[in-house]
Amino acid sequence: MKLSVEAREVTGKKVKFLRKDWIVPGVIYGKHLDDAHSFKVSRIDFLKVFSKTWRSTPIEITGGAWDHLVLVQELQLHPVSDHLTHIDLLAVNKDEKVTADVPVVLVGESPYEKSGLWRVQLILSNIEVEALPLDLPHDITIDVSTLTEEGQVIHLSDVDLWDKVTFVDDLTRTILTTVAFAEEAEEEVEVAEAVEGAEWAGEEWGEEAAWE
Repeated sequence: MKLSVEAREVTGKKVKFLRKDWIVPGVIYGKHLDDAHSFKVSRIDFLKVFSKTWRSTPIEITGGAWDHLVLVQELQLHPVSDHLTHIDLLAVNKDEKVTADVPVVLVGESPYEKSGLWRVQLILSNIEVEALPLDLPHDITIDVSTLTEEGQVIHLSDVDLWDKVTFVDDLTRTILTTVAFAEEAEEEVEVAEAVEGAEWAGEEWGEEAAWE
């Protein structure tokens, strides 16, 4: 994917005028760059590209008198409107391995989940992998139609990756499991009882303190 940007000279509080015109400021940095590059880009153009690449697919940056292969490192959002306010891009070398968080995508439907007795509980929504930038997977797909029993677990070791990609985390980590709705209800009751008990203890302590 390609994204055209422009060099940015406006900094500090003045960038608010860019945002009013639907322009987002950003920075490109990387260990092989002499200096960080400040850029600006159309919010709409960036979101179109990001919706297809996310954080694990390299983006080819053009314009601004420099070309880079980058990964989206951080996005800053407005606390109220959730509008994109700043973009951090990590410049990468296509011949050097990098790490990236790859989203987990569940496909299919388990027959037991369809019955409404239990559901698939996702433990890891993103998995960190290592690979050359152009070998990074866009996502890690797991077919849940193979899950036929309550309490089944899928670990990192159960996922087949392309031989050019490796997991960074311990292979014993759990990606997902199947949980009965009855168990979830019991856990919610236990939490509610614990909170109620804590509140009652606090009220009792407060009454004693008032008498003192």
